[in-house]
Amino acid sequence: MKVYILTLFFLINIPLIAQDYSKNWKNVNYASDTLSFHNMDIFLPSVEKDSYPVIVYIYGSAWLSNSSKGADMNTIGKSLLDAGFAVVAPNHRASWDALFPAQIHDVKAVIRYIRANAEKYRLDTSFIGISGSSSGGNLAAMAGVTRNVRSFTLEGQEVDLEGEVGRYLDFCSSVDAVVAWFPPTNMLIMDSCGGTDFIHDDVNSPASRYIGGAIQENQTKTLLASPTTYASPNSPPFLIFHGNNDRVVPHCQSEVLYEALNDAGVDSELVIVEGGGHGPGVHEEEYINMMVDFFLQVYKN
Repeated sequence: MKVYILTLFFLINIPLIAQDYSKNWKNVNYASDTLSFHNMDIFLPSVEKDSYPVIVYIYGSAWLSNSSKGADMNTIGKSLLDAGFAVVAPNHRASWDALFPAQIHDVKAVIRYIRANAEKYRLDTSFIGISGSSSGGNLAAMAGVTRNVRSFTLEGQEVDLEGEVGRYLDFCSSVDAVVAWFPPTNMLIMDSCGGTDFIHDDVNSPASRYIGGAIQENQTKTLLASPTTYASPNSPPFLIFHGNNDRVVPHCQSEVLYEALNDAGVDSELVIVEGGGHGPGVHEEEYINMMVDFFLQVYKN
């Protein structure tokens, strides 16, 4: 129970976008169905332009929530909007709706929808960045490292990474840059690298519920849900933030992702925040500005 209380607190207390800040569309369904977990909100900057580069932001919930509405989003989203980015805040299926890889299927369906409907929403799809926190950081990182990878086989087990959510299956789901905030990236070692208050190997942990069984008893599937597995020269530029006092997701998770990306020759940067926790001390103006500058730099280049 301690894990769930803490993750719900984390979800509620990460602001994204003030409700009256910009032109917006609420509850746009990206899957051509009537399911609320396939809805998203689209926000445009207040400065008028023909189109705006896009950032998709994935909320954190330990994969336990299927709604981004708990995240009011006054800081991260506002900073991106002020910098001229459109911000897309999608829902995705929770682990109790469906197991991995359903969640990355939803994220990729969002990206395909954006490309297919760019003119309608004034979106400049020459640049689509993605960001997320905690479990959302995992999904953002997965979207990055699996761009142009439709399926992957590990130790004889194949995973479909694209899915068939929505009607725009012929559109590309790739992203151009990733900012991951304290993401789980190799869930098999979250306990062994230590430093948290939780037992991630437990059968009832959020990671195990996401996979559909205790992660150490389902190691191949767990690795298939871990971004470190897919790091390659094809991966887009990454910026990763993690507090060294994170008691939920140990900061080694960002370190191993950075090492995997660096070994693959990917343009990547890791920022370890001294004293930072699982959100507090990390989602601060200094680091949010670094995120914005990173996205702007990749976009302009």
